[in-house]
Amino acid sequence: MVRAAVLPAVGSPLEIADIDLPEPGPGQVRVKLAAAGVCHSDLSLTDGTMRVPVPAVLGHEGAGTVVSVGEGVTHIAPGAAVVLNWAPSCGRCHACSLGEVWLCANALAGAGDVYAHRSSDGSDLHPGLNVAAFAEETVVAANCVLPVPDGVPLTDAALLGCAVLTGYGAIHHSARVRTGETVAVYGVGGVGLATIQSARIAGASKIVAVDVSPEKEELARAAGATDYVIASENTAREIRGLTGKQGVDVAVECVGRAVTIRTAWESTRRGGRTTVVGIGGKDQQVTFNALELFHWGRTLSGCVYGNSDPAEDLPVLAEHVRAGRLDLSALVTGHISLDGIPAAFDNMVAGKGGRALVVF
Repeated sequence: MVRAAVLPAVGSPLEIADIDLPEPGPGQVRVKLAAAGVCHSDLSLTDGTMRVPVPAVLGHEGAGTVVSVGEGVTHIAPGAAVVLNWAPSCGRCHACSLGEVWLCANALAGAGDVYAHRSSDGSDLHPGLNVAAFAEETVVAANCVLPVPDGVPLTDAALLGCAVLTGYGAIHHSARVRTGETVAVYGVGGVGLATIQSARIAGASKIVAVDVSPEKEELARAAGATDYVIASENTAREIRGLTGKQGVDVAVECVGRAVTIRTAWESTRRGGRTTVVGIGGKDQQVTFNALELFHWGRTLSGCVYGNSDPAEDLPVLAEHVRAGRLDLSALVTGHISLDGIPAAFDNMVAGKGGRALVVF
């Protein structure tokens, strides 16, 4: 038996329960978790913004040590330190054939599987976003694990599985920030902090962090923000005032709310780029008129998993970590146990702190 955080149904609170985890079958790997990040996407699963089969063990940002492997698994061995990849590409669909592996049509196929059972009654459990990282141990498909690069502490490596890949990719793959450009980052949570650090690494000349909480200014500036703006109806005007009345070259929205997306777009200069990372609900409608789309000439784009290929990007991120340019621990504002996840969700709803990290 292992302890895990179970979502019994959409809209229900998480339950910490014992589960029965089978040994890995063909093409599977069993992993003992070292740490798991509490991401806003997990919260979005609990309230139905994103849907997966339930009951499910949540958690998709994690790292740990391989305990055992199933038949046919040759690329990884017991004892190896691994990062969980919650969105593995199939290599066969149309998106994969175009090299756009972050849009793989089959990336979440495993989320519908039954991977474990409740110890109390034997009921089926699904693996959340494929990997069920909110548990002491998990069993995943072999393509859901990637080796932890040398020089990255195992606990910190959990953050590479979502927050850092997303923030880094938003800057380097989606917005393609160039040296000297100006950037605004909306939302100073785990992904936002990773985005700010990545903008600094890209050589942005000005990085404006935007959040509703004054308490996050210190976090944002430590990550590399040069300016901090408390979100209000005047945010776009304030950002234009900080950039010679032009607006920033790039705005990255990490919140997933219609008003924030619209404000991020308005704070971008004429001809600039706005990248939306935040996951919003279907009720969040963003509107534009045809004339302003023509006049401003801005680019508005979505960004899935940072438009990243984890296999290629993890070694690059590790080099930034080893060189001291990327500080993974700076994203974390709380180390918790499994029992602390509900409180971490409450903090996210209240806009408090950066990333909470479950440490096993």
